Amino acid sequence: MARGSFPILFITATRIGDAVLSSGLIKRLHEEIPNARFTIVAGPAAAPLFAEVPNLDEVIVFAKAKDGGHWFDLWRKVRKTKWGLVVDLRGSGLSRFISTKRRAIFRKAPGEPVHKVLEAARTLKIEDEPAAPHIFTSAEIEAHADELTAGKGPILALAPAANWVGKTWPIERFSRVAMRLLGPDGPMRGGRLMVLGGSEDSELSRSLKDVVVRKQFIDLAGKADLLTAYACLKRARLFIGNDSGTMHLAAAAGVPTLGLFGPSDEQLYAPWGDHTRVIRGPRTYEQIRAVDPGFSQAMCHMMDLTVDTVAQAAEELFRATEPVREAETADG
Repeated sequence: MARGSFPILFITATRIGDAVLSSGLIKRLHEEIPNARFTIVAGPAAAPLFAEVPNLDEVIVFAKAKDGGHWFDLWRKVRKTKWGLVVDLRGSGLSRFISTKRRAIFRKAPGEPVHKVLEAARTLKIEDEPAAPHIFTSAEIEAHADELTAGKGPILALAPAANWVGKTWPIERFSRVAMRLLGPDGPMRGGRLMVLGGSEDSELSRSLKDVVVRKQFIDLAGKADLLTAYACLKRARLFIGNDSGTMHLAAAAGVPTLGLFGPSDEQLYAPWGDHTRVIRGPRTYEQIRAVDPGFSQAMCHMMDLTVDTVAQAAEELFRATEPVREAETADG
């Protein structure tokens, strides 16, 4: 490590969505601490998000204990460094046994739960000016995203997958909304369809390929890493998706984002940003939880969210953000 540097150990989440929501703290630390250098600890799924962080020394992949991770192994990797700051968003006991000038350890605050961005901000005592999620990329990644999204017409981005069937809106409904938005009478007529997801979501992607002609279809499901997907989302005009890591990536990318919610608490996990919206069916989160208290049933809790409800919300978000997007383009 360079002499005179300020080493920061940043322990973040296992899941992609939680890691995205706390990512703005890294940007804030990078901007405010001279000579900051970062070692980032993240779960296997979230670790690739941080590959392009400036002044990065290392990304340490660390799984949950139930998946084979062991805090003692992590301690052995980081104990010899004299850290300037340790930020521990997992609230682990490890942070107490590391030599550092300062510690910022997550502690659950009493009272009503708050959004995860504010929760992360409290760890650094900046809740009055919370750090919006931010993901760093590179010129090469941005150029690759330009290639993947080259073409004419606005891009409608969809992420039809989720990590549990309970919060996965039916794929055929995504298809009908996309046809309504991109069809001859839709606000995005003549536009393109971009589908995002992991390799396990390729079947969902194939289910949407007939919504537009082949040259207007951008299939990124299982074909783009997280940073490339994020860069591609920055080129989209509208995003619709279930509560997922991809939804939070879209909001962080600045694309107008419509999150579809059912058995998820939007008070904690709503997409963060000025151009974001949450839509759900007639039931509240609490009403859904009363039916499935442990959220363990293999059933979809999104069936009461209709195509018309989502399509109307998407059209309203599109219209509400059009002047803003045009102004942003002109300023850029």
